[in-house]
Amino acid sequence: MSTPSQMLRLVVARAEPAARGIRRFELRDPHGGELPPFTAGAHIAVRTPCGAMRQYSLANDPAERDRYVIAVKREDAGRGGSRSLVDGVQAGDRLDIGAPENRFALDARARSVLLIAGGIGITPMMAMLAELAADGTRPFQLVYLTRDAEGTAFLDELRRPEWAPNVVVHHDGGDPARAFDLWPLLEKPGSASGRHVYCCGPKGLMDAVRVMTGHWPASAVHFESFAADTAAHADDVPFEVVLARSGLALEVPVGRSILEVARAHGVSVPSSCESGTCGSCKTRLLAGEADHRDLVLLDGEKADHVMVCVSRAKGARLVVDL
Repeated sequence: MSTPSQMLRLVVARAEPAARGIRRFELRDPHGGELPPFTAGAHIAVRTPCGAMRQYSLANDPAERDRYVIAVKREDAGRGGSRSLVDGVQAGDRLDIGAPENRFALDARARSVLLIAGGIGITPMMAMLAELAADGTRPFQLVYLTRDAEGTAFLDELRRPEWAPNVVVHHDGGDPARAFDLWPLLEKPGSASGRHVYCCGPKGLMDAVRVMTGHWPASAVHFESFAADTAAHADDVPFEVVLARSGLALEVPVGRSILEVARAHGVSVPSSCESGTCGSCKTRLLAGEADHRDLVLLDGEKADHVMVCVSRAKGARLVVDL
C-alpha cells in the first residue's frame, strides 16, 4: 500500500465520545516533542486499524504544537475505516499519521468570514474559529446545523465566551420544516464586502450552499468534503475488472473496491486517502463505463479515467491500465 510520504507514529493521548456516534482523539508525540505545524482547515491522513487510509480535519487551535485533535464519525455503511477507529482505538494506542496538508485554508484576502457546518463538518471549523479569534481583525460567524444536541460535536467548546457571540447552533430534529434558512446570509454576494464563505458537511447541505451562492464570485466560496460515495448502493452488483498490463481478470464483489481486489492479488497501486478525495489512485480507463463515485475527476476526465478506490462499473466489465 502506498502511504503519504511523511508518516508520524503518534500516541493516542485521549479517546473519548464527542457526540452520539462521534469519537474525539487527541494525538501526541510519544516522546513529548513538537508536531509539524498546521493552519486552519488542514487535514491529516490516518492509517486506521483495519489498514485503510482515511483523512480527517484537524480540529484544535493551529497555535498548538504539542497535539493534533480529530473527531471521527462512525459510518455504519462505510468500508470499515471509521468503524475500526471508533470501535478499536483507545488511549495509549499508536497510530500512523501523515503530515498536515491544507486544501481548505482561510483566504488572506477575505475581510470577513462566514462558516457553515453540518454534522461532522464542524471539525475544520473549530481550527478556523481559533485562528480567526486569535487574529482579531476579521469579523466571523459560524452557523452549525445538526439534528439534535446529542449529535452535536464540540458543543461545550462552542459556548466559550470569545466564540459564543459569533456562533449559531441550530437543531432541526430531522424535520425539513425546521431547517435553518441560510438565504438571508447568502442573498448578497460577498464581492463588495470581501466576505468569504466556507462550507463543510453532508452533500445535501453543500449542494444547497452551492445553489445559493451561484451569484457569488467563485473565489469567495470554499467547500471541503471527505465524503465521497464510499457506501454500498442497494443496486450494486459484482463486476469484472481486467488489468490490461497482465491480462488478469478479477471479480470485484459488492462492498469491495477495485483497489482492494487488485492489491489482494499482489498488484501495487498508488493510493493515499482510499476515499475518493485525493487523486492518488487515478487510473486510465481503457474500456467499459465507470460508475464514478469520487470527488476528484473533472467531467472531461471521466470517459477515460477512474478512481479505483471508490468507483465501480455501470456494466459487467471494466478494463483499466494496471
